[in-house]
Amino acid sequence: MGQGAVDDLIRLLDLEAIEVNLFRGRSPDVKRQRVFGGQVAGQALVAAARTVDRAFVAHSLHAYFLRPGDTTVPILYEVDRIRDGRSFVTRRVVAIQHGRAIFNLQASFHRPEEGFDHQAPMPGDVPDPETLPDFKQRWREWAELMGEEYHRDRPIDTRNVDWVPADRRQPLPPYQRVWLRADGSLPDDPVLHVCVVTYASDMTLLDTSLLPHAVGAMEDDLFMASLDHAMWFHRPFRADDWLLYAQDTPSASGGRGLARGSIFTRDGVLVASVVQEGLIRRVAR
Repeated sequence: MGQGAVDDLIRLLDLEAIEVNLFRGRSPDVKRQRVFGGQVAGQALVAAARTVDRAFVAHSLHAYFLRPGDTTVPILYEVDRIRDGRSFVTRRVVAIQHGRAIFNLQASFHRPEEGFDHQAPMPGDVPDPETLPDFKQRWREWAELMGEEYHRDRPIDTRNVDWVPADRRQPLPPYQRVWLRADGSLPDDPVLHVCVVTYASDMTLLDTSLLPHAVGAMEDDLFMASLDHAMWFHRPFRADDWLLYAQDTPSASGGRGLARGSIFTRDGVLVASVVQEGLIRRVAR
């Protein structure tokens, strides 16, 4: 288990309150050109939740990635308390670096109540995660090419169901299923579990839009970046239990790819839905 990496993620999401409605987050000490999108989304949701009564739970977020984040300096999160109602609370969060907005999130929180209940079914014929290779086993042949990205500890354990790296040399069906979970134990804080899944939701989703095109995310002449990201949280869950992330891509055009995801517990409960659009652009080298 990667408990050390999970503990690092917990600390990453534990923002410093520096003033009313103002929080500071840091980035991990890794060699990246820009801040990982799931990190800034997760931290922004933490900032929003810190200003909301614990009787309310996050039920949706809508976010735009505006500029690349700088991994070498802290990120400031400024929260605007747009609305406090009896059933719903709305927050707007702007992430700031070097005096400019790099990310914008709007999140809504709902006081739980009884109501109608139905859901789409979980995909069938999915192998158990324990029978599938983890990230390092799956990418071992490409370890030298990936460098530090291969060797670093990962807080999220991912097990891909539908393809192995060698398959990316040919067009693949426009969907993938990935088991994921925090690679260690998390505290019993529902807010933290939602924020960890928000972090993890950005790890594989945009890559889904490349599957039909015989191209892999590591190719030198490919530029990928999240543009916007939306999530809806339907039911309670634990992010340190296995979750199935069923993803598909309905469209790619004009340098942009669209991907959708449904997140299920191991026993088939739909807990979250995700949609993301991002740049998938060939660049001259």
